[in-house]
Amino acid sequence: PVKPLKGLLTTHVLNTATGLPATNLAIRLAQLLEPGIQWMELAESQTDEDGRCGPLLAPGQARPGTYKLRFETGAYWQCLGHSSFYPFVEVIFTITDPGQKLHVPLLISPFSYTTYRG
Repeated sequence: PVKPLKGLLTTHVLNTATGLPATNLAIRLAQLLEPGIQWMELAESQTDEDGRCGPLLAPGQARPGTYKLRFETGAYWQCLGHSSFYPFVEVIFTITDPGQKLHVPLLISPFSYTTYRG
């Protein structure tokens, strides 16, 4: 029998001010502890020269629930010599099917950001 693929969570950060990948941007993944308002940190990573990092959830690690990706955008812009309106960006999403691959891209500039499910 064919085993179903387990979920993976990936992200990609692009600097829309330059049109280039956002390199060396710190990212943290946390899961909401239900019921409640406490978050449990699961992973920490940093983007590479392509604006990507390794999978934040390994195969079999995903569980149904609410998750948060925190992107340290303020520190990223500061390293480039810019100020930023957003000190960080938090993208909160729900995993309902832990067997499904999830890709959460983030497009940033010093004064805006956007995200979508890729």
